[in-house]
Amino acid sequence: MAPSISVREHVRWLPEPASEPTSTLVLTSNENRFIDIRVLKSNTESDFVASEGGVLPLHRLDWAFAGTSKSEVRHSDDGKAYARSTWMHWVSSRTRNVEGISDEGDMWPQPNGRVLETGNMINPATGKATDYEELWYDPPTKAVDDGDDAKKCCVVLQLHDDEHEARGLVVRVGQYVQGVLRIGEAFSLERWEWKGKGDGWKREVRMGDFWMPCGPATSDERLKMGGEVKFGEFVWKVVELGYF
Repeated sequence: MAPSISVREHVRWLPEPASEPTSTLVLTSNENRFIDIRVLKSNTESDFVASEGGVLPLHRLDWAFAGTSKSEVRHSDDGKAYARSTWMHWVSSRTRNVEGISDEGDMWPQPNGRVLETGNMINPATGKATDYEELWYDPPTKAVDDGDDAKKCCVVLQLHDDEHEARGLVVRVGQYVQGVLRIGEAFSLERWEWKGKGDGWKREVRMGDFWMPCGPATSDERLKMGGEVKFGEFVWKVVELGYF
């Protein structure tokens, strides 16, 4: 499937009303590697507000996780098609031990182009398993170069270093880059966005003390499939590099 960008418009813990307390962005690559970052909005603003360079404290993080996903087309009793999607966690902000952890939801296409996800998971506010709904919107992916032949880019960089208990993933889809990195008990993340030819790439959010190669992911012309990116103390592998 083609790489995708997904923005959550609201979450609803039934039977409560819908709301959106976060800025949630999911990037999914051609080979179904994904990064899902959910940043809590401030109490006084309609969106999150970060300092210069996008730096925010970790208490403003709701959840961030990455891994691989899969979907299976199914049909309801009345014949409506939907997708049963499963997200297998490989690194998470909430736990070091992600082996065997996954979550799943049913994705229902809506007439307005949105997708309504339904399922059951732990409500962090109550600690109880609760039926939920999430409404998702997929904005168009953009090429960051000018010209009629400009192509949209997908890049995935991966770090897997068991000796240092380090796992990281950086995913770029079009005009967005997100990265997550866990080293032992510590966790960091970044989100970048292309702001146009005049302003270029801007880091929108950064949490934690570790750096990750989101910047190199924006320079796809310097990368090669199967190559390596030395960044800080670690070597990241280019596991996906393509255009669409």
